[in-house]
Amino acid sequence: MTAKTMKDKVLIANGQGFWGDSILGPVRLIEEGPLDYLTLDYLAEVTMSIMQKLKDRDPSKGYATDFVTMVDRILPKAVEKGVKIVANAGGVNPHACKDAILEVIKKHGLEGIKVAVVEGDDILGDLDDLMASGERFENMDTQEPLEAVRDRVSSANIYLGAFPIAEALDQGAQIVITGRGTDPGLVIGPLIHEFGWGREDYDKLAAGTVAGHIVECGAQCTGGNYTDWQNIPNMAMVGYPVIEARPDGTFTVTKHEGTGGAVTRDTVVHQLSYEMGDPANYITPDVIADFTSFDIVDEGHDRVTIKGVKGTPATPTYKVSMSYQDGWKSVGQLTISGPDALPKAKLAAEIVWQRLSYDGFDYSDDEKLIEFVGANVCHEGIPVPGSTEPSEVILRLGVKGPDKKKVARFGSELVPLVTSGPPGITGFAGGRPKAAEIIGYWPALLSKDKVKTSVRTFS
Repeated sequence: MTAKTMKDKVLIANGQGFWGDSILGPVRLIEEGPLDYLTLDYLAEVTMSIMQKLKDRDPSKGYATDFVTMVDRILPKAVEKGVKIVANAGGVNPHACKDAILEVIKKHGLEGIKVAVVEGDDILGDLDDLMASGERFENMDTQEPLEAVRDRVSSANIYLGAFPIAEALDQGAQIVITGRGTDPGLVIGPLIHEFGWGREDYDKLAAGTVAGHIVECGAQCTGGNYTDWQNIPNMAMVGYPVIEARPDGTFTVTKHEGTGGAVTRDTVVHQLSYEMGDPANYITPDVIADFTSFDIVDEGHDRVTIKGVKGTPATPTYKVSMSYQDGWKSVGQLTISGPDALPKAKLAAEIVWQRLSYDGFDYSDDEKLIEFVGANVCHEGIPVPGSTEPSEVILRLGVKGPDKKKVARFGSELVPLVTSGPPGITGFAGGRPKAAEIIGYWPALLSKDKVKTSVRTFS
């Protein structure tokens, strides 16, 4: 890209912080202000495993179906305004997601819309060959080799970087669908494409990483989930974040004019500290960003500028996110009301364990969950000013373990408390809790030279 065609500013917004975020985020970003790119972040570690199970049951599934619904709603306006869409909605089945999007494009009678798919993150089918070649996939937390759980692995995906997204945009894609990748990569990819940043532009890539990290959780940087929540205006119509990025790597965090929420130094710093390990070494596939290196300037009027971000070369490995079957769990709850609610709830819990033990089902302390919600369970041990004995509590009980039958047996002893326990028990309309799979998380590393990515474009 030549200097003559390079924009002096690119507007990138993120309209989804997770799979389940409000559809109004992207809708309002498209409708309420100027924009060049709309990014959408749907994936988390456990999400990949859920998607893999959906795909195993139905080969046409395994992606974020909310993405298709959302595109159906905003596509005509996005095309009219020239907004490009970049999303990791592909999950473990990006081509099925692409096919669904092509049907939406056809439905609206639009022509010439290119949809690109980034491939290469899903290595589930290659695990055995990679292990045979010497890759141990040691758990980054426990240093155990993958052999310990290999027969129970349900998904395995690499956190790809931003350059394949940029390649897709270089090929003329107006909608880019990826599987697993880094959350900031959704923002960095368009910046690489627009500004021609190279793999050795470490400071600029690090700046894009910081920008992507700030907006990756959507409204969490514009007043959502914010400590000083009482001073956030019009949270019902909170504005989702917009990045005004410039070629030199400086950028401004803002939101569409007239929307709710707030963009201040404090709201941005709250998000900057989210999921942070070593702030001086924030590792991505593209660069290592130093989150202690830059200046944060609050310009007022919902504008915060970041400048001076420093970066260093990326590591020679990709992070691999794997999930595996790690046993079973069953959790249920009842509401205990009236006088002496907490003592009654404690008695009810003991009744459940005694009845199960009578029938030959005993659970260790590590296998049991006992919570009395409403009696300071969320901040146990921290005094709450002015607190009194609650007139109602929620009794939450659960068990976990490798034996599905033993876990399932627990569920049949909760509801009987309604007629054979202390008085004042309600909230049982959901019925018996059932045994559900526990998904374990296995983080590992893989040499980059073992991975091949590709981009394919469709219309």
